[in-house]
Amino acid sequence: MTRLIFLGPPGAGKGTQAALLAKDCEVPHISTGDILRSAVAAGSELGQKADQYMSAGELVPDDLILDLIQERLGQDDAQKGWLLDGFPRNVPQAEFLQKLLDQISQPVDFVVNLDVEDDVIVARLLQRGRQDDEESVILNRLEVYREQTEPLIDYYRSRQQLVSVEGNQTMDAVYSDLKRLVVE
Repeated sequence: MTRLIFLGPPGAGKGTQAALLAKDCEVPHISTGDILRSAVAAGSELGQKADQYMSAGELVPDDLILDLIQERLGQDDAQKGWLLDGFPRNVPQAEFLQKLLDQISQPVDFVVNLDVEDDVIVARLLQRGRQDDEESVILNRLEVYREQTEPLIDYYRSRQQLVSVEGNQTMDAVYSDLKRLVVE
């Protein structure tokens, strides 16, 4: 079984690497964005609540995200393992997740931090060419990441669950490093 959490700044390659690894390990790649879209599309009660926030352009509140994560981890395909991408985003979410994983007897194997320097992130995201990928927006997203999400690195390091992977290499080299972690 493989149960991993992926951390790293926006543009580090979390989604790409998690999707590749999930396919190889035959476990679901669970991203908060996908969960939200699926819940809204399914018209579930939680999805309808999330849609109200998303339609208004607001962030979906933590408690609703936490309920959606709990619901997703309870599904059949997640019983043999999972890769979480984009969650938790802060220490209170990590603490909730730990309680949930203890409750459902699904301990995390380790937390992967894709380590990439800011200048590399900015260059990557500018090359991507999305509308919201202009330098000032990217720098703001990195600042928000540093304030809200980076404390998770210390949180998981203090629990001896953190493994850092150098994300400033080719996609294949990063994936090779990740595969070694899972096999060990």
